[in-house]
Amino acid sequence: MLHVDLDQFIAAVEIRRQPSLRGRPVVVGGDGDPTRRRQVVATASYEARAFGVHSGMPLTAAYRKCPDAVFLPSDRDAYDEASAEVWNVVRAMDLVTEVWGWDEAFLATDADDPEPLARRVRETVASSTGFTCCVGIGDNKVRAKMATGFAKAPAGALPADAPGVFRLTKANWLDVMGDRPTDALWGVGAKTSAKLAELGVGTVRELAAADVDVLRNRFGPRTGPWFASLGRGIGDRTVTSKPWVPKGRSREVTLEQDVVERIDIEKVLRQIAVDVVADVAPSQRLITHVGIKVRFVPFFTTTRVHKLPAPTTDSESIARTAVSLLDRLELGRPIRLLGVRVELSDP
Repeated sequence: MLHVDLDQFIAAVEIRRQPSLRGRPVVVGGDGDPTRRRQVVATASYEARAFGVHSGMPLTAAYRKCPDAVFLPSDRDAYDEASAEVWNVVRAMDLVTEVWGWDEAFLATDADDPEPLARRVRETVASSTGFTCCVGIGDNKVRAKMATGFAKAPAGALPADAPGVFRLTKANWLDVMGDRPTDALWGVGAKTSAKLAELGVGTVRELAAADVDVLRNRFGPRTGPWFASLGRGIGDRTVTSKPWVPKGRSREVTLEQDVVERIDIEKVLRQIAVDVVADVAPSQRLITHVGIKVRFVPFFTTTRVHKLPAPTTDSESIARTAVSLLDRLELGRPIRLLGVRVELSDP
């Protein structure tokens, strides 16, 4: 199978809309104002990354690192449209295509020599849409996904410096991955890596050889064995073209100024709830559960969820339910982020 990852996708959409931005550091996030607090970078062009700007960084920090960058607001509708354009081009190549987001998808093929096909995917996407991509080849999703990382340009380099295509299978898994730290694996973060280190497991090779019972005792009956299989590069081999249907929709707002008073909290929650219901409307699905997310200063986050007595699409009912969930929280501390999530009925 192939894993296709579009290069700097959000920035690339903006550059395609404004070709004069090509070759310049571009940073996309929030409303595009880098002087406003608590907005984060959604993506940065390769030129901006060379200055140390990366996704998830506060816009204010990005501005300090690269004050000459072009800062632009996020435009979800534009990214939705561009993403659909790309994957429609790929589907037209008669490949089973499982889309995982705006900028990545898994493709299935029974080709004996997948490298020419991977190169053809790259060339077709570039010629039809103007976007560049990298392709990882693997014998399962884990290895294909990891292979894409080796197909990309090294840090600080441009897409032209990328190999573009890389193959990672059972045959070369440990040769390529064995001596790398466990957090190099897809699905293993810094905290998990630290816990593995406490067990004497510091590399992928050591994880592949680890005692499954030890991992099971430390991480649980399902997660422990999964980590062991991940160390050996074992993963799902199924690719489906069936469209992914979201189970819910959510929105959250990082507040520029902390809020404490309940009347102010309710005002923000109500507006978020109304916006989420508007997001759901085109799907014609009913809302079955309402949840809120509250992040207190500095970073303590909690959630509350309520099942509705009957599914609905009434925005006032959803907003009222979201506000009522505040009764299940101990308020009085400054709040820096609020969110609303709704779960949906089956389509």
